Amino acid sequence: MDKINNEQVLNQIKGGLIVSCQALSTEPLHDSYIMSKMAYAAFLGGAVGIRANTVVDIEAIRERVSLPIIGIIKEEYPDSDVYITPTMKEVDALAEIGCEIIALDATNRLRPGGISLSDFFKEVRKKYPDQLFMADTSCFEEGKLALELGFDLLGTTMSGYTPYTKGNSLPDFNLMRRYSSELGATVIAEGGIWSPDQLVEAFRNGAHAAVVGTAITRPRDITRRFVNALEELK
Repeated sequence: MDKINNEQVLNQIKGGLIVSCQALSTEPLHDSYIMSKMAYAAFLGGAVGIRANTVVDIEAIRERVSLPIIGIIKEEYPDSDVYITPTMKEVDALAEIGCEIIALDATNRLRPGGISLSDFFKEVRKKYPDQLFMADTSCFEEGKLALELGFDLLGTTMSGYTPYTKGNSLPDFNLMRRYSSELGATVIAEGGIWSPDQLVEAFRNGAHAAVVGTAITRPRDITRRFVNALEELK
């Protein structure tokens, strides 16, 4: 797609559905070609953007769809629980391939090497002053800090996935609402959206755009959800 500016990216995704097309190496659909077809199907269905993991998947998706991409790289390091775009190496790789938005873990956990989010993102923003960055957060305090650090978008992605938010009701509509009303943030609703009704509710609670992944692009998990429902009959 022709390069569009940040304002155009934000306008293009406003009020729309972003589909997360990801499959880890442990999943049956782990294949860049399959992810590109998933993204194309999402595009035909009316998605306004794609969230994708790894350079190879993003490049394959680029060949099929001309939608803005939220890029991440999931990488595990032995000295940190942060795995979504955890170091500058991953940020550099995503910037190199021109992701319109780069998302990274913005929880209060230390990054690889014992680096705080504040110290890390100051270096990231200095290196990429014109890049749109999305903060994957789990609680209000993290979102507030992320805005202060210069993130452009706040995602509710990590709510329920940090030790101190475990058990949160998902989707976290309260967090979306607080980000929007108290911080005036550009909110990306993400995490636990399983139905169209929940998607609509996310926008009623101030979302600028919303990401849905598992409910659309992970047939193994979708199948399990239906099968688990049958357990109630036994």
